[in-house]
Amino acid sequence: MFLAKQNNGKTHKLMMQETVASYLFLLPFLIFFVGFVVYPMFMCVYTSFFDATMGRADIFIGFQNYAELAGDPVFWKGLKNTLIIVLVSVPVTCIFSLWVANCISKMPVAATSAFRCIFYLPVVTGSVAVTMVWKWMFNNYYGILNYIGTATGVIDKNINWLGDERFALGCIILILLTTSVGQPIVLYVSALDNVDKSLVEASSVDGATDLQTFWKIKWPQMMPTTLYILVITTINSFQCFALIQLLTSGGPKNSTMTIMYYIYYNAFKLYRYGYGNAMGVILALIIALLSAVQFKLGQEKN
Repeated sequence: MFLAKQNNGKTHKLMMQETVASYLFLLPFLIFFVGFVVYPMFMCVYTSFFDATMGRADIFIGFQNYAELAGDPVFWKGLKNTLIIVLVSVPVTCIFSLWVANCISKMPVAATSAFRCIFYLPVVTGSVAVTMVWKWMFNNYYGILNYIGTATGVIDKNINWLGDERFALGCIILILLTTSVGQPIVLYVSALDNVDKSLVEASSVDGATDLQTFWKIKWPQMMPTTLYILVITTINSFQCFALIQLLTSGGPKNSTMTIMYYIYYNAFKLYRYGYGNAMGVILALIIALLSAVQFKLGQEKN
């Protein structure tokens, strides 16, 4: 019995040492997370109740920034544009990625790897480089889209794609789609590879069509991956900023204004930090609400 107690004491001591060592290894990350994520989030909420700017002390104004947002037409325009981007890009990205992944997963291994690299290339290239290429393509004087359009007779004259209210937001969504499908395609290919092959073979023996096999067997097993893709794509679409800054700066006439760019404009150009942080809080609440709804729907389907 004495030996058993001694062994238990040694086991407990060893577990404590492992626990302390684990937290010490995590300490650099925890410091970074608290200093660059938790603290800025707290300060964002805190500063949103102040009239904060450069050159003087912050002035507490309560909910006045939020009240001003309610009557700000540019904010509502940015919210509308942001929601349009999300409602278009998220389902299109998921559906297109799933279709591409389903097609290339049936190819030989070398072809599948090659297509995954091709579709993932815009993700690792960098948003600035990709945006500059699209800016050249959309140029209203020497852009390739205008050249092909006029050469084939699709359009009568050159179109100022990024300077026309009718086309600017659509162009932004198109560019966003090209930079958003890479990761979902890679994830869906992996999810399809992990589908239980015995169930697929059994459905084939029973005479099920490819569509029935996909809908009844493959799709339910891919729901966790789909949920992750939906959440990540939604967050990325809400945070669309680099495209707007590099291409349109919210124009023409705020037709491409988004909440993220309006936050940047108020905080770093007008130096209205409190007002910009109030918008950031609203944006965070919207993203959190939509993510919670997506998680809830995903759990119900599982």
